[in-house]
Amino acid sequence: MLDGKKLRQSMSRRGNCWDNAPQESFHGHRKDHIGEKLAVCTEDIEVKTVVDEYMDYYNNHRYQWELAKLAPNEFCQFCLTGVYPLDIPNKPAPPVPSKTAAELGAEMESRGDSTLDVSAYGQPLAE
Repeated sequence: MLDGKKLRQSMSRRGNCWDNAPQESFHGHRKDHIGEKLAVCTEDIEVKTVVDEYMDYYNNHRYQWELAKLAPNEFCQFCLTGVYPLDIPNKPAPPVPSKTAAELGAEMESRGDSTLDVSAYGQPLAE
């Protein structure tokens, strides 16, 4: 099924539960935050609304210590512009990337590490 859609199955390395730890942490926080709201949803559109609202909150309003005390979208803008959005003393310096986007892309391509071909976008996963 995956071959026809130009997708590659991705799994953690054998015996290494830490490979997926960041994603598991995200889903744990999501369940804590919206679990009760999802439990009372009776329609798919209600589930979509609850999840969309949480994603907006997570990306734009939930500050994270590891991201210079910013929400993810704020941190992205901070990295791109160098302008720290909060008015605090001792503002942090923007992070310095160790590789350019082109270098990262070339590295992923050389390893065959692309999990989705853009031409498969919008196609159903199963036939």
